[in-house]
Amino acid sequence: MDERNYRSNRQDEENEIKQTENRNSSGTDESSYYYSYGPFQSVNQEDTANHMGSNNQREEGNVEITKPDPVRPVPTYYNSESSEQAKRSSGGGGNGSGNGGDQGNGGKGNWNYNNRKPRSSVRSLLFSFIAGMLVITVLMYTADRTNMFTPETALTNTGNPSSGQEVSTNTGGGNNVTASLLPTGKEDVSSVVTSTSPAVVKIETLAKQSSRTGLGQGGSNTSDPLYQYFFGNGGGMEGNQGQSQQPQSSNQLVPMGIGSGFIFDKEGYILTNQHVVQGADVIQVTLENNSKPYEAKLLGSSFDLDLAVLKIEKNSGDDAFPVAPLGDSNSTQVGEWLVAIGNPEGFEHTVTAGVLSAKERTISIPDEETGKTREYSHLLQTDASINPGNSGGPLLNLNGEVIGMNVAVSADAQGIGFAIPSSVISEAVKYLKENKEVPKEPVPFIGASLMALTPEVAKQMGTDIIEGSVVASTIFQSPAYQADLRAYDIITGANGTPYATSQDLIDFIKKQEIGSEVTLNVVRDGKKMDLKIKIGNKNDFDTSQTTGTQQQQP
Repeated sequence: MDERNYRSNRQDEENEIKQTENRNSSGTDESSYYYSYGPFQSVNQEDTANHMGSNNQREEGNVEITKPDPVRPVPTYYNSESSEQAKRSSGGGGNGSGNGGDQGNGGKGNWNYNNRKPRSSVRSLLFSFIAGMLVITVLMYTADRTNMFTPETALTNTGNPSSGQEVSTNTGGGNNVTASLLPTGKEDVSSVVTSTSPAVVKIETLAKQSSRTGLGQGGSNTSDPLYQYFFGNGGGMEGNQGQSQQPQSSNQLVPMGIGSGFIFDKEGYILTNQHVVQGADVIQVTLENNSKPYEAKLLGSSFDLDLAVLKIEKNSGDDAFPVAPLGDSNSTQVGEWLVAIGNPEGFEHTVTAGVLSAKERTISIPDEETGKTREYSHLLQTDASINPGNSGGPLLNLNGEVIGMNVAVSADAQGIGFAIPSSVISEAVKYLKENKEVPKEPVPFIGASLMALTPEVAKQMGTDIIEGSVVASTIFQSPAYQADLRAYDIITGANGTPYATSQDLIDFIKKQEIGSEVTLNVVRDGKKMDLKIKIGNKNDFDTSQTTGTQQQQP
């Protein structure tokens, strides 16, 4: 039934269109081709073709538009308001000028893009970043463990078996700091401390009031530059704080100082500095984790080497004493990691670590108590923290061997400490154990104190010479004295070779053999002369008889 109605309606519409075209064909020559947005009922193609063939133009006419089908759903990227407007434009019927739908705007019409932005991908980016980091971490760890990028020569180098390992650095406070790719020995720092620390001892010295005047107020060493150099202005008298200044009996023992030492023989032989026990009437030695001190006996000491050997006796039933073995300081290299153990400022068994900064250092420290000057040579320099109370303690390599004895620190700097090398200790210890005098190493010497010739000094001396050394004084009966070398002589060179500074000249003299003869090129009162001097041994002369201001002395 519906199909018959539809065909009937469609036939009526076609007949009506034909009639309309017939009426318009005689009324005008102009024709228009209309199209509509959406489904529409077109004109009869055959009639249209006939009409165009006769007039070559289409005539304008009214076209009845069929009701459009429902508009398809609007895509998700358009807003709903534009969708409704599009429906009204296409279904509300356009006029003859083509304003219905989109045709008037070239297909754009009133369609608008949705203002809502696409869904954010931040979460996806975050997940991708985390995944990438995990992959990179795994690859880096794998490359490190398999030495993927390490040269084969570094892996097969047996000259330094410790490279590429990790060092656990113990600061003494229980906190371990791990540093990778640092040179290590057979043990790390914590292992060195565990094995060696029991052999490090605290040394406390006491003196009778009658033999040490003023000790109740800090000791006579307080004003001694030597002790100020070692211990600071406090003189290292840890036990003197709060002491009464009232007169004391002549036999009363008063604390004098605190230092360090180490046991080098299981029978109880201890090495320390001579200045730690100098002038002591009683020496007490305390081991780690032992509150009861031992009373030590001084076997032998050397002022020049600043070494001393003590002896303590075992109690009945005690085991052998722990030992810190002596190593070879000559085999150490600058930059090698070292560990210092001692009792700085009275803090027992403090551990510090650093590197070997330099070797073969030379320093001089005057001693007011004896009137002599300690001439240290062949010293090791380290940046491991050394403080008052560290003197006499061991300086260890990472194999747990003693390669030096901490002796001094520069009071005007940080990270500049010095230690007596084990090569010097090993030669002297056999003499000190038997309380014998240690043979002194020959030191080339002429017996003249020299100062640099600066432009200001040259101006005051009225000379045009600007390079050389000025003689400040000579030692009585020294080679310089016997050669008639005088104060204010200017030494410009030796054996015809010029030496611009006093240090250059001293270095030259130190290389000469004892008993050899050199010719000094001298200018005196503007006149040039040559003086022949025989090189002597410094150990054979009393350097305290020098007059004038002492400068550098070869």
